[in-house]
Amino acid sequence: MRDVDLRSLPLHVAGEISMAVRIHGMSERLERDTSWAAHAHPTHELLWNERGASTATIESRVWTITPMMGLWIPAGVVQQGRAGAATWYRTAHFSAGGDTAVPTIAAEPVAVDMSPLLRLLLDRLANDPLPEQLRLLTEQMVLDVIEPSESPLSVAAPTGDLLRPIAAAVLADPSDRRTLGDWSQAVGASPRTITRAFMAETGTGFSRWQGAVRAHRAVILLSEGTDLESGAESVGYGSVSAFGAAFRRATGRTPSDFR
Repeated sequence: MRDVDLRSLPLHVAGEISMAVRIHGMSERLERDTSWAAHAHPTHELLWNERGASTATIESRVWTITPMMGLWIPAGVVQQGRAGAATWYRTAHFSAGGDTAVPTIAAEPVAVDMSPLLRLLLDRLANDPLPEQLRLLTEQMVLDVIEPSESPLSVAAPTGDLLRPIAAAVLADPSDRRTLGDWSQAVGASPRTITRAFMAETGTGFSRWQGAVRAHRAVILLSEGTDLESGAESVGYGSVSAFGAAFRRATGRTPSDFR
């Protein structure tokens, strides 16, 4: 059993604490697997990684965070997180109260493409002792270039009684190859009923939902250095080509992008 660093943080209300600047960053290189219990920040938060992949759970949706894909979390939103040992995570907090408050880029959590320009600007704020006017200009440039991604790495976990056992099994073992027909017999409901329930709770059918779960687990494995063949097998695909095609459908990227 892997040693896990369990961390607790407060549940803050949006804008509860004022910041002296509009954007403040921090980073940490984790030596152990780390889990953050439910918490909420008084600031808007942008999460991304310099190395490795991590996850954030908000309500019933799980978001995958990588060096290429960040996550914007509005102030006051309750979240939980997990990251593996050797992950190097970064976070930028955006003021949500007082004279330095900035507008949120979205009312709900959204994925953010971590473009080279955005990363450069955030690095500048984190590393350089900037004069006030230059800092204000850099902060404004960050707000100008940050925007939601068109290819978010997230998956909704169904919570209804019918789908709960299906979701639990697939999330626990994405290589589970049971089909919609198999699950129909297991839970005593028709494939059509299961499909309708998936559409209602996740916005997609079972096969696409299963493909998204597999892709998200694969991102974690690939970021840890798992080779493509082992990664494909670990998430239930018999060949690298089938894995690659399904991965691109789910993420809009190739598996190699995350290695």
